[in-house]
Amino acid sequence: MTAATVTSLSARPAVGPTAARIAGLGKRFGQRTVLDGIDLEIGAGEIVALVGRSGSGKSTLLRIIGGLDTASRGEVSVEGRPTIVFQEPRLIPWQPVVRNVALGRPKPRNRRAGERAARDLLAEVGLAGRADAWPLTLSGGEAQRAALARALVAEPTLLLLDEPFGALDALTRLTMHELLLGLHAQRAFGVLLVTHDVLEAITLADRVLVLDEGRIAADVPIDLPRPRTAGAPDIADYATQLLTLLGVTH
Repeated sequence: MTAATVTSLSARPAVGPTAARIAGLGKRFGQRTVLDGIDLEIGAGEIVALVGRSGSGKSTLLRIIGGLDTASRGEVSVEGRPTIVFQEPRLIPWQPVVRNVALGRPKPRNRRAGERAARDLLAEVGLAGRADAWPLTLSGGEAQRAALARALVAEPTLLLLDEPFGALDALTRLTMHELLLGLHAQRAFGVLLVTHDVLEAITLADRVLVLDEGRIAADVPIDLPRPRTAGAPDIADYATQLLTLLGVTH
């Protein structure tokens, strides 16, 4: 059985080129400190998962890296343009799916070229036949595929995922995991995945960070080949160690 290696207090540096580098990052809301001295590197092509208790600052960190919020102190450097997929697909209901996806293209771009790129991405995520559909006619899994296509049409170096599979049923989640890993293998973008699901983190990530009281309390490299099966003994070993780090006892 593989034993997880835990590096405490700060995330280890990424090996090789980086998709993002965060140094001394802090965030306060009034008198409350949410993030306190975050140091983190995400390698180009690396999948990093971030877990922690509710209110630990996971989504706040992701939003700052994505440029949707500002830090109180510290530095954030991202290679290229990061894109974000949220738990809700956030599709515009009065625009067909293809135009929703094309909105992810940086401006200014030729509209026709943007829609061609959007249709290509929709084909990659298995939605070629739904390109001209209205968003409200999509299933939950289809809507998240469209949201993922919208994020990837910009050809990001860093993809930020804020619990994007949390509202999906179990079978659809597994399908989305396979889709994400397939697209990642083809495109080699860096990923920061915020999730409350320890098994999801272990299944997808190269390493899992534990956020506690505004700091990265542990960095756990997941030294397992893919594909990973949730019920495998090695997965269970990692899950036990991560749950212990999160303060969950059996």
